[in-house]
Amino acid sequence: MHWIPDSNRRQRILTIALPIIGGMVSQNVLNLVDTAMVGSLGDVALAAAGLGSFTNYLAMAFILGLSSAVQAMAARRIGEGRGSEAAVPLDGGLLLALVLGVSASLVFIGWSGDMLAFLTDDPAVISQGTPYLQWRLGAIAGVGMNFAFRGYWSATEQTRIYLNTLLIMHSLNIFLNWVLIFGHLGAPTMGVAGAGLATTLAIYAGTLIYFFLALAKARHAGFLRRIPSRQTLATMLRIGLPASTQQFFFAAGMVTMFWIIGRIGTPELAAANVLMNLVLAGLLPAMGFGLAAASLVGQALGRKQADDASFWGWQVSVLAAALGAALGVPAAIFHSSILGIFIHETHTLQLAAWPMMIAGLLMAVDAVGTVLLNAHLGAGDSRRVMLFSVTLQWLMFLPAAFIVGPTLGYGLLGVWLAWTVYRLLQTGIMMLYWQRGKWAEVQL
Repeated sequence: MHWIPDSNRRQRILTIALPIIGGMVSQNVLNLVDTAMVGSLGDVALAAAGLGSFTNYLAMAFILGLSSAVQAMAARRIGEGRGSEAAVPLDGGLLLALVLGVSASLVFIGWSGDMLAFLTDDPAVISQGTPYLQWRLGAIAGVGMNFAFRGYWSATEQTRIYLNTLLIMHSLNIFLNWVLIFGHLGAPTMGVAGAGLATTLAIYAGTLIYFFLALAKARHAGFLRRIPSRQTLATMLRIGLPASTQQFFFAAGMVTMFWIIGRIGTPELAAANVLMNLVLAGLLPAMGFGLAAASLVGQALGRKQADDASFWGWQVSVLAAALGAALGVPAAIFHSSILGIFIHETHTLQLAAWPMMIAGLLMAVDAVGTVLLNAHLGAGDSRRVMLFSVTLQWLMFLPAAFIVGPTLGYGLLGVWLAWTVYRLLQTGIMMLYWQRGKWAEVQL
């Protein structure tokens, strides 16, 4: 097997991945600008936004697996030569996202204060975090539909549409942050809550743009031509439910990690919020390569070419690892300068220093695990991904983090070292599973 893709395959990978990576970078620029704006309000506001963001992720995580189902099914249809049916899974994903998302928003908004109170006993953090979280929870249906569209654009190799829409969304979000957080242009000064409202408004603006573009570019593939069949919805749930379960438990694990760090102290919580945003800034480009791998693997399996699908997984991993190293090593070297943009308290900055260096050095390895995880999802092998991911996170990482962090007193650094071991194991297991090739037997 050739680990390095030739020029034709490399061009194919980059054509799909680069717009996705651009969108991921845009997302993280948004997250970092949002963090910097909120960070100017102090550690309490920063901790409130961090807890609110990850609690919101937990609430909406169950709906994100729909994107994997849409992408796997649409890519498989294209590989089978059934392009006129490629958007039928998108219709199913949008319907499920709307029904499930609205129901979830109604339930979780009423629980928002209780959820934050479970995670922290700091009344100031709860007071500022609750309205922020409530605004974010109102966008669950929009997030689910946007992810379904992302799955379709990725499967059909139209990722430039995804990028262009995200750039509009994120520019709008940053502008609305400036207006609503600080009360510019005659708007009320909403503080942390303004950041939540700005994000929700931008998400639904993106949903409207996606619908408009899909009507222009996906009608020939069956978009909104008929109500999805029971078989389509059943297949989507069979693929999407394990992926959603994995996303839910991953999100719950992230919230639990923040709960563990919250037991250590509010400065540690503020530092962890910044660290996770920076880690995602480096890792989400690898997710862009992973989504490219998912599309290429799904199309190859539709053509009954399992060996080619395997090559795509490995070759995309090589490119993602190279990008991860290019981003991670400088981040480890210049960690103080990067952290200083977002953290203004000297003690909090010191707490984040070693975890930031470790995260930078881990980035290349973590990129490989991210690509191969998404490659499995592109093959429809979501159940296997769910089982190993949940097991590693909940039976290994979280107990270890609780023991070494607040119990034994090793603080944020102890938690971060446990996180590092967990991510290394995940990458190793994903490589082993991909080599065995059982994913090629999944029928869609």
